[in-house]
Amino acid sequence: MHITIRLFAGLAEIIGSSSLTFHATENPLTAGKLKELLSTSYPDAASLIGTSLVAIDREYAPDEALITESAEVALIPPVSGGENGSLYESTPDGLYSITDLPLNAEKLLDAVLDANHGASLLFVGTTREMTGEQRTTALDYEAYIPMALNKLKEIGDEVQNRLNARCAISHRIGLVGLKEASVIIAVSTPHRDTCYEASRLAIELLKQTVPIWKKDINESGQHWVGSQQKAADSLYN
Repeated sequence: MHITIRLFAGLAEIIGSSSLTFHATENPLTAGKLKELLSTSYPDAASLIGTSLVAIDREYAPDEALITESAEVALIPPVSGGENGSLYESTPDGLYSITDLPLNAEKLLDAVLDANHGASLLFVGTTREMTGEQRTTALDYEAYIPMALNKLKEIGDEVQNRLNARCAISHRIGLVGLKEASVIIAVSTPHRDTCYEASRLAIELLKQTVPIWKKDINESGQHWVGSQQKAADSLYN
């Protein structure tokens, strides 16, 4: 069977393409077996393939998940970071968006305000210059946009279900300079204690499950940063 696989971040760089068509003789084919076959076919990328997650139809898939020829398959490398472009894409309700434009905090906050909520918060994640002794000049973000939007909405639903909080999230891709916002999360709740909790829950879930990657551009070069091991642990354990 022939399947098309989308690739991202460092994995796409090593293999030299953002997608590939792969012929698998295995039938049925599982996500775990696909990773084994790809590791054999692309030995230079084997270590990164081994730590990547498979997504089937825009959902993370365990190793035993079956892959059909018509499925949308992506290999999600264990990093967070860079895509260039010019776009604005959002969920139909407008609460969750991905763009290469500067983020608008006021607009996002307005989307979650509620006459029955007495507390609201904005979390703004910005590019910092120093990480230890390493000086960053910019960050470069990349996203698997359709799946990322789905995951952002899932986070908002989780925040709503757990804490009765309204939530909106906007994430930037492409180059993000020093002191510029890469992500903004707006939440509102009836009371301030749950508002703080909702904001923290949203950013932690985002870091664990949303397929967005980050490349650190610094004085010594550039490299992908972050880890999705927590995501794998939470999904499969």
